[in-house]
Amino acid sequence: MLSKRIESFKYAFQGIKSFYHSEPNVKIHLFFALIVIIGGLFFNISTTEWCLSIGCISVVLMAEAFNTALEHITDLVSPGYHDLAKKTKDVAAGAVLIAAFGSALIGFLIFLPKVLALLEF
Repeated sequence: MLSKRIESFKYAFQGIKSFYHSEPNVKIHLFFALIVIIGGLFFNISTTEWCLSIGCISVVLMAEAFNTALEHITDLVSPGYHDLAKKTKDVAAGAVLIAAFGSALIGFLIFLPKVLALLEF
């Protein structure tokens, strides 16, 4: 039983590796995640703010991963153009955009007051 659990982690890490290497948007999301982490360290954000920041980073990366998985399965079942395949991909991409915009808003709520306070000296 333990070996099956270990193997499932192996498959999950293979999926993350494939996701990272095949999707250019992942690198964009990770770049902004790094900015948030550096900003969090610089401004010494609270534990609650860290939880929100990590949650936002995770949600955006998960949304992008689900989007990628849906694109792959859609391409498998509908290799040619189909209007429903397009709608599926568009909705999945829209979900990523919703997660990213929501996360950006939370980021502004956390960091904007700190940046403004820093600029006031």
